[in-house]
Amino acid sequence: MEKTNLLVVENPKEPKPPLLDQMPEYASYVEGATLVDFDSVIAEAEVILGWGAKRDLMAQLLANGPKLRWIHSRSAGLDGLLFPELRESPVLLTNGRGVFSQSLGEFIIGAVLFFAKDMRRMMRSQKIGLWDQFAVQEIRGQTLGIVGYGDIGRAIAKRASAMEMKVLALRRRPELSAGDPYVSETFGFEQKKALMERCDYVVSALPLTPETKDFVNAADFAAMKKSAIFMNVGRGPVVDEPALIAALESGQIRGAALDVFAVEPLPAGHPFYSMENVLMSAHCADNTAEWLNDAMRFFYQNLDRFHRGEPLLNVVDKKAGY
Repeated sequence: MEKTNLLVVENPKEPKPPLLDQMPEYASYVEGATLVDFDSVIAEAEVILGWGAKRDLMAQLLANGPKLRWIHSRSAGLDGLLFPELRESPVLLTNGRGVFSQSLGEFIIGAVLFFAKDMRRMMRSQKIGLWDQFAVQEIRGQTLGIVGYGDIGRAIAKRASAMEMKVLALRRRPELSAGDPYVSETFGFEQKKALMERCDYVVSALPLTPETKDFVNAADFAAMKKSAIFMNVGRGPVVDEPALIAALESGQIRGAALDVFAVEPLPAGHPFYSMENVLMSAHCADNTAEWLNDAMRFFYQNLDRFHRGEPLLNVVDKKAGY
């Protein structure tokens, strides 16, 4: 049986890929983090597994790999990988969409409850030994808007619906949510303001593309209820961060829960660190004990499909960017 030649392209600053000892017998692989590591094999490589790989190295491998047919990105987000030559090439690109959605959905529900029950106040009172009775909010019947209704958005909607929240979705193609049992109404991008006005909680799950840069901006925060909470588990740059800070500082919105930021790591002294009305996660809301293993298992599932000549899962529209 002819071997499938595979490159496992790593980033020295990130954890190494797990479960390589489970590589199928039909695949021959080489690990590396520089072009030199692949000098002897790039000419015959058909598949690249990008495990946090840098864009420049991926571009070099694409340019030097005449037999490449498929590149898989461990991550769901592709803004750091989609260089022009890859967009234009016939090489298939897949990503980790869906692998991390469940834990992000849980993070959002946790954030909703954090603000609804004012857990910041609970912890503050506990710390100083204060018996502090106060009224909390019930999330049943409140409205959660999801900006960017893809796989992560649907995982959020499923959990919010189970909590008896009303879910509104905003997406580029609203017709794709027809009949979705978790969504009450779906809006197109041009209806963004109408969605913002109605929500008690708004979460962005958008990928970063030229169309979505600063997609959530000052006008959106102005349209939101003063009691509303904004949350982001998509990409940091889809939000106008200075506008968000201004809205939080002025009380234009009540608070924010953020897993992603315009600059990461978030610089020391950034206002978010000291804001009482912000719940922060250091872009690790999906870093479960099994997340790397899950990412590799999904790749192996796709590798088996590739070997059998079957359609791959999670094929990316490289022009759209997701």
